[in-house]
Amino acid sequence: MSVIPRKRDISLRGKIIYSVYVRNHTPEGTFAALEGDLDRIKALGTDIVWLMPIHPIGQKNKKGSLGCPYSISDYRAVNPEYGTSEDFAHLVDEIHARGMRCIIDVVYNHTSHDSVLFREHPEFFYRKEDGSFGNRYGDWTDVLDLDYSNRELWDYQIETLTQWARIVDGFRCDVASCVPAEFWERAVEEVAAVNPQAVWLAETVYTGHIQYARECGYPVATDADLYRSFDMEYPYDVQDYFDRYAEGKGKLSEYIALLDYQEHVFPGDYIKIRFLENHDTPRAAHRFPDSAVMRNWLAFVYFQKGTTMLYGGQEWQNREYCTLFDKAVFDRNPKKDISAYLTRLGEIKKCLFPVDADFSAIADDETGVVTATLKTRETCIAGVFCMKGINGMARLDVPDGDYLNEIAGKTVSVKNGVLRTEGEPLIFKVR
Repeated sequence: MSVIPRKRDISLRGKIIYSVYVRNHTPEGTFAALEGDLDRIKALGTDIVWLMPIHPIGQKNKKGSLGCPYSISDYRAVNPEYGTSEDFAHLVDEIHARGMRCIIDVVYNHTSHDSVLFREHPEFFYRKEDGSFGNRYGDWTDVLDLDYSNRELWDYQIETLTQWARIVDGFRCDVASCVPAEFWERAVEEVAAVNPQAVWLAETVYTGHIQYARECGYPVATDADLYRSFDMEYPYDVQDYFDRYAEGKGKLSEYIALLDYQEHVFPGDYIKIRFLENHDTPRAAHRFPDSAVMRNWLAFVYFQKGTTMLYGGQEWQNREYCTLFDKAVFDRNPKKDISAYLTRLGEIKKCLFPVDADFSAIADDETGVVTATLKTRETCIAGVFCMKGINGMARLDVPDGDYLNEIAGKTVSVKNGVLRTEGEPLIFKVR
């Protein structure tokens, strides 16, 4: 099969994804209950609703009281706790009716121990050296890994994808790096025959995960490998540096320099998703409890080149980690609601940021100030972000003059190449 390199739609850089864990999104934890929240989700500027796994959850060796949604027992069914297949189709119709797209999770590295696939096709599964079934990564005790050396597995998985592609608008692919890149290339091509507009988002993995897999002799794909088929990828190639900074163990400048470096190592039409939190990370409000610091980080996430992603509950600055294994509805405290701020950032992103811009940024470790630009031949957008949330000075390579801060609607001045900050984020158009 001849594979044509994927042509990415860079307009996706201007989009906003909202991630939903159906179980914990509402007290009911159902598709029908989620429908009642779609207008609010849309008002945040959301373009794509990503539903974390919607399939039945395995019970054998499950974690927690309810099990993990990433331990799937049947790829071709919906979790009865969430509703029926008809309920799911109706939810997707309601998402579409509001002008949003819907993508669902694809968890193709593994299944639950009691999955339909394991019962019917044990030959599709990875075996350890002693011949027993298991997984390649020790703490994933509730799942069994699949073995993609069996090409009949490819047929089954792709047939499943084409079934869902008739309903939804694309896929977020869990630990996509652990599934052969060649499989994804074929899958994308065959799904295109059913849904040529399908969106593909790869959860790539941390660099340490890649190193460990290689040392163990396990198959693993790099970000560059997966760009042959995917539209968007996770920013986990640089996530270690963000995590270290957020934990007080690393330098801000190291993380910012790597964001700059991404511009030079990926294809010109590369698309990364940008976020402060997701279901696998600590909550951003836990890491950045100071409200001014949080406002700056959020503004910078929207400013970065790529597709912005919000995780359900982030708009209420939830601090508690949202467990995957038990019922834990996130708190909707109106006193902590920053929806209006997120909506404004979304408006700025869509109206002001060119999707074909070049991104550049630099950080001052002493002051905690990040200065960044988005540039095309015709346009220059500047951003100043105070990651310590305190007053300071920012040096900018822009003409002296007065500029409108699009976030607060107030004028800021650059004199002798210096802008005085008051601890709040600034985004303004230079030309």
